[in-house]
Amino acid sequence: MKALIAAGGHATRLRPITWTHNKHIIPLANKPMLWYVLKKITDVGIKDIIINVNPGDVKYMSDHLGDGSEFGAHITYLEQRGGAKGLAHVVANAEEYLKGERFLFFLGDNIILGSINQFVDRFEREQLDCMIALSHVKDPHRFGVPEFNPDGTLKRTIEKPKDPPSSFAVTGIYLFNEKFFDAYKTIEPSERGEYEITDVITWYIQNGNVGHEEITGWWKDTGTPDALIEGNASIMDDTPREEFCVNCQLHEDTQIQGPVSIGVGTIISADCLIRGPVVIGKECKIVSSYIGPYTSIGNNVEITNSEVEHSILFDGAKIDTTRRIVNSLIGLNAHLVDCKRSHPKSGHRLIIGDNSFVEL
Repeated sequence: MKALIAAGGHATRLRPITWTHNKHIIPLANKPMLWYVLKKITDVGIKDIIINVNPGDVKYMSDHLGDGSEFGAHITYLEQRGGAKGLAHVVANAEEYLKGERFLFFLGDNIILGSINQFVDRFEREQLDCMIALSHVKDPHRFGVPEFNPDGTLKRTIEKPKDPPSSFAVTGIYLFNEKFFDAYKTIEPSERGEYEITDVITWYIQNGNVGHEEITGWWKDTGTPDALIEGNASIMDDTPREEFCVNCQLHEDTQIQGPVSIGVGTIISADCLIRGPVVIGKECKIVSSYIGPYTSIGNNVEITNSEVEHSILFDGAKIDTTRRIVNSLIGLNAHLVDCKRSHPKSGHRLIIGDNSFVEL
């Protein structure tokens, strides 16, 4: 079986971060978001992977993700042709690689905890034509939504309905057989001007054997800053404790509590408290500071006289502020400094783009 990952788009809800970063390369626990998708896919034995990327992004993406050898796989990078015309069009763009194949289609901004083995195993074991993963959500109108018959079987799937027929979302994990491209030829662009993957699934429901199964663990479409920060925390919770490792020499008075990873060459002063789960990159310098749970810190970051918690700091960020930083995304080489020293009663929530300079 092959796999196709959708890793294009412009992620407008994550601007300004995504003015200069493809969303799928944003670090979660100091690894690109797509790293976790590739790990899920290769863990089920799929080694032939196509990644659909924006025009001009092939080198950028391959520089961050490589050729797949890290996972014992082979990655082909494929530029999207014809513009952004919906998820079904993304698959159609890869027809030369997938025609005649059974394949997994995985949206690159979907993060799940646990394995996808049960979905792939059932698809193969029952020789289904199509298999979709569902998740119970509070806001189904934001997603593709399944409608069920009285006996619980699927009737159809609808994209972003104003009046959702169920409280389930069709997540970004799909399995299709070789009939996908026959189905694609039958659908028309929606009112949004896109070829909807839900219309293809409805074709399968009407013309084949479609399975569905609920994701019982954590699933998140990481399309907003809050979702990214939640995803970062959940990945840390899901990481085995034995994988947290300190690879630098710490001062004997530095306080380390809970699971913490620290990269080579990082310096942490004696009057610091690092309370995990925390991931800190290479060549960082942390002085007289508190780093709280669910914080990931990139490489070459400097933090002085500051408190940071439940946040993502990109490479090269510098923080020197008595203001408490919480629930924040701090972009590449961004600087946070005090305009005056004070002791606030509450934290400050920030979403700061690359190369920014902010006074608090």
